[in-house]
Order: sequence, then structure tokens, then C-alpha cells
Amino acid sequence: MKTPIIELQHVTRTFQLKRNQVITAVNDVSLSVAEGEIVCLVGESGCGKTTTGKMIVDLLKPSQGHIFYKGQDIATLKGEARKQYRLGVQLVHQDPYASLNPMRTIYQTLAAPLQHHGLTQGEAATKNRVKELLEMVDLTPVNDFLDKFPHQLSGGQRQRVSIARSLTVNPSFIVADEAVSMVDVSIRISLLNTLLKLKEKMGLAVLFITHDLALAKYFAWEGRIGVMYLGRLIELSPARQLVEKPQHPYTRVLLSSIPEADPDVTRQKKQIELRSMDVPSLLHLPTGCSFHPRCPFWEGEQCEKVVPEMVSFSDGTSAACHPVQRERAAEMVQA
Repeated sequence: MKTPIIELQHVTRTFQLKRNQVITAVNDVSLSVAEGEIVCLVGESGCGKTTTGKMIVDLLKPSQGHIFYKGQDIATLKGEARKQYRLGVQLVHQDPYASLNPMRTIYQTLAAPLQHHGLTQGEAATKNRVKELLEMVDLTPVNDFLDKFPHQLSGGQRQRVSIARSLTVNPSFIVADEAVSMVDVSIRISLLNTLLKLKEKMGLAVLFITHDLALAKYFAWEGRIGVMYLGRLIELSPARQLVEKPQHPYTRVLLSSIPEADPDVTRQKKQIELRSMDVPSLLHLPTGCSFHPRCPFWEGEQCEKVVPEMVSFSDGTSAACHPVQRERAAEMVQA
């Protein structure tokens, strides 16, 4: 079995607030991503998915646990090994208008990393490479974009420039943090298709972070989807299996709430009622399973007091839920 390109082992991240208050944004998350694989992280705002992405690209340090890049703990990397990690793992930010320097033209933005890392020799080679990058992200004709500034582009065009910038250093892994949430719905699919094309062409592995399960379903149909809730990873399964047969009650609720294009399907769709609509505060997390105050399949004391471990099943799915684990165990006995 190949070494995962990125692997998280029991990673936790806490933040210190005033009055000695501590919140746990990411709680004991273990996850691995293979070369060329797409993994989507989905969940409500504040569930810890962006914090997870920032730790992978080393913008934040884990409070506990370890993150490995090609089998090496990133906390121990030094010299050339650290440089290769920093070049190999790139981030596409949510807001391209904020992440692009407004004082630089598109050419200057893309040329800077090429020149800084010595990836091109001479102005002519740099310009040719910048043009190649713009073509790769479907910004054509390229000469129309070279001398423009970010404010002269549309939201979708700016995000394509952000993607092109992440590709300048030939990465092997990209964290795309809500990479299409700031653009119009009409061009989201176009951007996702661009990312899929680049993934196939360059063999990229992608961690795609989104709050939209419908987008995750489209983008990761050949990959896996992980669902986070209040800092914990509660389900991780191949996309098709997660969509067709979700395991965790929270995932079932999310899928049941996705609107359908066909009105007849929408009318027949069974809505799952939550026990409570209130999302618990990170300052006062519930004991046991953090979803139990809202869970429609809550079973009492074990759910309230015992934190469920993530358990993998024979069909490649995994879930952190006591009722689901008992149900799957009973299925195995009957088989």
C-alpha cells in the first residue's frame, strides 16, 4: 500500500479565549489522503473544516496529534525537506479578492513565485510559463489578462487566478477552502470542472472544503466525503456510498435537506426531524456524542456519556455513532 501524501493522526486544535476559556475547534481527527485522490470535508460553519485545512498547510499548528507529508511529520521537517513540503502543499483561499495583491498585475502575481523559486530562467521563459498557467485554468485569450489588476476581473476570474497561482510551484496536494463559495452559482460548476481537469492532468490530490453537500457530491463522486460536526470527523465514506446509503444520523439529515430539481421528488422526499434545532456552543460541548442533543436516533445513556470512536466497516465506509455500529454489527452476525 502506498504511503498517503497527507495523513492526520489524532489531530486536535484548541484556541485560548479570554477568562481562561478554551474552545476545541478540531477534536481528535484522523484522516489520510492518497496521491491523486479527492476528499471533500463538509459540515456546518464552525465545525472545524477550515481549521483542519489550515493545519495541513502549516498556517496553524496542531495542539495535539501529528500531520505527515509523504510519511514525514511536518513538525520535524527542516531544510530541503521542509521546502519540498511547503511547495508541494498549496492553499486556494475562499476569497480571491482578499488573497490577491491589488497592487500587482496578474502577470506579476504569477511570475513572483516562479522567479523566487528559480522555476523559470529569464523573462521570456517566465512569461511563457505564466501564459501556460492561465490557459490551464481557462483564462483565455491569455494576453487579455496579463496586465490586468484583480479589481478588473470578475469573481470567477479572480478565483481562477488564485488556482493558477497555487499551481506555479508544481504542487502535489491542494487544499481548496470554500474555493467556489464566493462566485455566482452559474459558474461554480465551471470552476469545479477546471479543478477536476487539473487533477487528472497533473495527478493532484485535493482536499475540498465546503459547507455544501451537493457540491461535494458532484466534485468527489469518484473520491471520498468526510462529514464534520463540532470539531469531530463523524463519517468518512466513498462519495457514492455516502450519498446512496449514509451511515451517521447527521449525514442523513444533511442529505434529506438537499433540494431536488424535480418537484415530485421533493414532495416524496422524507424529511428527518431533529430533536432540537439549536447547535451547541463550542464553549459548552455536550458530553458523549456531540450530536446526541439533536439526534433523531438517540438511544439514551451511552449516546449521552460515551464518545463514539470512528469505526470502519467492510464496505469501505466508516462512522462514529453507537446506534450505527450496533446495527452494522448485527448485520455481520446475520450474514
